[in-house]
Amino acid sequence: MQQPTVLRIGGVPEHFNLPWHLAIGQNKFLEQGVEARWQDYPSGTGAMMQDLQQDTLDIAVALTEGSVASIINQQVGKILQYYVTSPLIWGIHVAAASPWQRVDELANKRYAISRMGSGSHLMAFVNAQQRGWNPNELSLVTVGTLENARKALAQGEADVFMWEKFMTKPLVDRGDFRRIGECPTPWPCFVMVASHTALDEKPEAIGKLLKVISRACQLFMADKNAPQQVAQQYSLQEQDAQAWFAQTTWATNAAVAEDTLRLVISTLHSLGNITSEPAPHLICSDHCLLQ
Repeated sequence: MQQPTVLRIGGVPEHFNLPWHLAIGQNKFLEQGVEARWQDYPSGTGAMMQDLQQDTLDIAVALTEGSVASIINQQVGKILQYYVTSPLIWGIHVAAASPWQRVDELANKRYAISRMGSGSHLMAFVNAQQRGWNPNELSLVTVGTLENARKALAQGEADVFMWEKFMTKPLVDRGDFRRIGECPTPWPCFVMVASHTALDEKPEAIGKLLKVISRACQLFMADKNAPQQVAQQYSLQEQDAQAWFAQTTWATNAAVAEDTLRLVISTLHSLGNITSEPAPHLICSDHCLLQ
C-alpha cells in the first residue's frame, strides 16, 4: 500500500481554522492519500512565514497582507488560493483601566504587535494610514502572543493592541481589554501559502489537499450547528459565534482576484513594508486561478 504524502500545515489556533480540524479528524485528507499534519502558531503569520522559509512548514494558512509582504520581501513561497474571502475585523483594544476612550487619541501611543511583519503590525500601519497619521511614527512593542499582549497592556508596557475582535471578545467580556474601535481589512483576510520546496516536490498532494479543504469549508458553511461548535471550541458566547459565522465566508475554489492582490501590494508599498510592486501572477503558484 502506498504511503500517504505528508504535508505540514500551520495556522493560528482560532475559529477560522475549525474546518481543517474537522477534516483531519474525519480522515478526509487521508482518504485522498495526504497526511495533513497541523501545527498551531499562536504568534501568527510572521512565525509561519519564517518556518516556510526554513522548510519546517509546507503550507501556511496566514493573513493576506503579512503573507504578501513576506513573499515579496523574503521569497518564502507562493500563494495557493484564498482561504477566507471575507475581511478580518480587527478590534482596536486598550487596557480596561486605560484613560483612552477614542481611537483618535491613539496616534502617538505604543502599539503591541505579535512580531515585525505580522498582521497586527501591518494593520496598525493600515489603520494609521486610513486615519491620516504617519505610520512611520508608530511606537511598536513586540509581544509575541495574544496572552503576552494582554499582560503588556495590563502592566502598562504598551497602550494599544489590534487583533481579530471575536478572538479577543472573551478578554473584553472578562474586563482585561476594552475595545474602542474596529478596522476591517480592505481585502480577503486569509490565504494559503506553500513553500517553494513543497511546490516543487509535492504538487500533486497539494492539489488534492486544496480540493479537500475547499469541500470541507463548503460543508462547514452549510452546517447549522457550526456556530455552536465554534462557541464550544473557542470559549465564545453562542451569540458572538453566530455573529462571527454570519459575516465570514470561506473560499471554495482557487479563484484569486488580481485587482485585490494589486490593492494589497500597492498598500504595502505605500506603507514602506515592501520595496517593489511585482505583478500578482509572480507571487501566485500554478494552483491559483487569477481572475
